[in-house]
Amino acid sequence: MSKPAVPTRADYRVFYPISTRWSDNDIYGHVNNVTYYSYFDTAANRYLIEEGGLDIADGRVVGYVVSSGCAYHAPITYPEPIEAGLRVDRLGNSSVQYGIAIFRAGGQEAVAHGHFIHVFVEREHDRSVPIPANLRTALARIQLQSGENSSSS
Repeated sequence: MSKPAVPTRADYRVFYPISTRWSDNDIYGHVNNVTYYSYFDTAANRYLIEEGGLDIADGRVVGYVVSSGCAYHAPITYPEPIEAGLRVDRLGNSSVQYGIAIFRAGGQEAVAHGHFIHVFVEREHDRSVPIPANLRTALARIQLQSGENSSSS
């Protein structure tokens, strides 16, 4: 099995600092694999809230995670400052696929990278709906353009 290409900072559009926590470490002395999904969720939702105006408490539309995946390249530990890089790989009618990577603070190569797919759903009826205009506009700002490399997602 070939090793996946390691993405770099240049592959992502937005970065958020994240603090590792004591509870993130596992018995092997590094951040546990499942914790990376929490970092992915934090980055995507922070972007939607801050840049797209997503109202997670009372909004009519919410994003459900329907798929995610992660490839790991190097371990990180607590306490270690890290950053999540975020981009949009695909923007559909009611769904978005993010490319997300975790970097050591200031590091150029990802320690892990993956994808995260949200389907937007009307909260009251639990049915998918088109992505609201404010969210679509924000997501389009960080979308890869045709011809850009998305093979690292």
